[in-house]
Amino acid sequence: MTKNMMIKAVSDFFAENKVENMDLATYKSYGSDAPVKDYMLRRHFGSWNRVLSVVKNRYPVEVPVVEEKVVEKKAAPKPKVEKEVKDVE
Repeated sequence: MTKNMMIKAVSDFFAENKVENMDLATYKSYGSDAPVKDYMLRRHFGSWNRVLSVVKNRYPVEVPVVEEKVVEKKAAPKPKVEKEVKDVE
């Protein structure tokens, strides 16, 4: 597997998981689901940060941004306080 093929596979893997990049621990946690073993990537590129840099430059991953709906919260109504009226006799 060439360097270019490895980077393409990692880029596709990031796109499947809908992330632009991930740290090494997260990538390792996928185990056999990851397309290329982390030690192979680090051996060819020198470090994990270089792997991420090459992925970003050669095959950028575009993750669609999901806009969250803004919900306005209404203030809770204030409880009515009733004053007791004392009868004077």
